[in-house]
Amino acid sequence: MQRLRQLQEKESRIVVGLMSGTSLDGVDAALARLTGSGEDIAFEILGFDHAPWPDALRQVILANSTLVHSTVFDISQLNVRLAHAYAESVERVAAAAGYAVSDLDLVGAHGQTIHHVPYPTDCGGRKIMSTLQVGDPSVLANLLRVPVAGDFRMADMALGGQGAPLVPYFDYVCFRHEKETRGLLNLGGIANITILPAGAKRSDVFAFDTGPGNMVIDALATMLFDEPYDDEGRRAAKGRTDDALLAALLEDAYFLQKPPKSTGREYFGAAFAEQLAERCRDAMDRPDSNDMLAAGTMLTVLSVYQAYARFVRKTHALDALIVSGGGARNRYLMDRLAHVFAPIPVRLIDTYGIPSEAKEALCFAVLAHEAVNEAKTNLPSVTGASRGTTLGKLCIPA
Repeated sequence: MQRLRQLQEKESRIVVGLMSGTSLDGVDAALARLTGSGEDIAFEILGFDHAPWPDALRQVILANSTLVHSTVFDISQLNVRLAHAYAESVERVAAAAGYAVSDLDLVGAHGQTIHHVPYPTDCGGRKIMSTLQVGDPSVLANLLRVPVAGDFRMADMALGGQGAPLVPYFDYVCFRHEKETRGLLNLGGIANITILPAGAKRSDVFAFDTGPGNMVIDALATMLFDEPYDDEGRRAAKGRTDDALLAALLEDAYFLQKPPKSTGREYFGAAFAEQLAERCRDAMDRPDSNDMLAAGTMLTVLSVYQAYARFVRKTHALDALIVSGGGARNRYLMDRLAHVFAPIPVRLIDTYGIPSEAKEALCFAVLAHEAVNEAKTNLPSVTGASRGTTLGKLCIPA
């Protein structure tokens, strides 16, 4: 493939990374210039765009992220429909930065996770792990006439890994520090943390999903207030919390399970939020809606801290916690994180020159760039895979 060879020979690439996460708020697109590979990688952010999902499309995605309502017809349709939405995001972020689509070298698209099965489960007499992201990279490549790397999880799962989280490679190459032990916390729909010990090598990095990020908070906001999220945490800040209830919630089997581990909407979705609201009604004296939202917010905060205390602190006490993702804009959540982690400083990733909302999209620009470089971008110490491998399928349009 001549086009692929030419792409591999380029020292600098203009790449768009796309991310649509479990929070289901829309598509993030980051435009960047990338050079180098591995520990020598360097990037310049050229543009960022966020496009909310149209409500009708969001409802179809949400319905097909549950076992009860998903259909093969809808999933088949979404696989192509989302590729069209991604193409529009690429066109928009490129134009805003003064680039034509034809100027792009590459696109990295995570796709929209419909279902994630990170633990061996029987299928036709054999226990396997699986995951499904829709928004077909081949459709996207041919719509844009630009090479696309996508479907980043499957190579790791083929080697016995959980295929998640994927961001730790980006965290390692961009945030490792010789003297400072850092925690990189991403608050998307699900919260995940990467631990970078001071002077870390790749094999020293570990990461895992701590539990819900915005997912339970958003589900409660929709259920109780008919709003998609709790703006800046204003409603939760007015609520009461119950220590005994929160302690009981933190006994959930997922929180107690040792890493490696990953999770998603199939565990911490709307049904979990409904159960949390019911437990608030049982445990508290006449709780109002703000109280229930406060409980959901504090569950995110405390599950992150408990994960640190149980699985990290004894061996790698943090010098700093660096936060990104949509949850970083929830002031109440951030205030409570700073409180429970004190005296460890809790910093926004923005202070390091990366907009909080752009981090995951930028990560997939990096993973796409590294797929062309044939670099090993999974971290077996994170996912449990038997060895390192290149992540992502490359789709090259004619």
